[in-house]
Amino acid sequence: MKRSMHLDDLLSRWEFDPSNLNVRLVKGKDGRDVIQMRVDMGILQLETTGRPDGSVFKECETYLDHLQVIALENPDYVLSDSDCGEVEREFMQYYHRRICWLRLQYYHRAVMDADHTLRLMDLSSKMSPDDEWTGSHEQYRPFVLFHRTQSQALGELEDNTAEEAIQAINNGLETIRQFFIAHQAEEHFDEDELVLRLVEMRESLRSEYAVGPTLNEQLRSAVEKEQYELAAKLRDELTRRESN
Repeated sequence: MKRSMHLDDLLSRWEFDPSNLNVRLVKGKDGRDVIQMRVDMGILQLETTGRPDGSVFKECETYLDHLQVIALENPDYVLSDSDCGEVEREFMQYYHRRICWLRLQYYHRAVMDADHTLRLMDLSSKMSPDDEWTGSHEQYRPFVLFHRTQSQALGELEDNTAEEAIQAINNGLETIRQFFIAHQAEEHFDEDELVLRLVEMRESLRSEYAVGPTLNEQLRSAVEKEQYELAAKLRDELTRRESN
């Protein structure tokens, strides 16, 4: 008899819910953790370490690692069509795992995967075959930064304080602002949907946890008002906190 290859039993035991991100962390047969995401007509399974599909490239865990080796050996290397395909696959796989980590509330793991994507964007842009290909990926940088900022803030809230969560959002907003400036689009920053969502998150945290201006916000205000003695005291306090 032919061995059954269908997934009917598995799919029937995990109904797809289109209104939610359907994610779970389970054990593989060898005891390793794997992430599963229920999608409309199936299930995606992702590794929790290395590249989400488990692929290796000449003993490198990810395609980013592989490209870093190539860049060291040949600084003028230009991505081939095959390279571009693998880069795009890695972008998509890390996107899927990033949103899974967020759904599972593994915020630091989401930050790590966002950082991987940002490094891959940086390197692949340097090795890009043309500006059009670069632009097709760079347009998503604010979205990756949004996820990174959101994850960093939630991680800080979980591990430290609401003030540090708010500062994480401020840092992320400034990074996104620099992206808009670099692309001559600063006038659109304040009205960008992702920016508005981060500002809303920041102000919600400020209200819920009764957090006033953070030390960094106070320092910025003191410098703008030329209150240099106060600014010096605030810098000293920031240095003291960071050292602790």
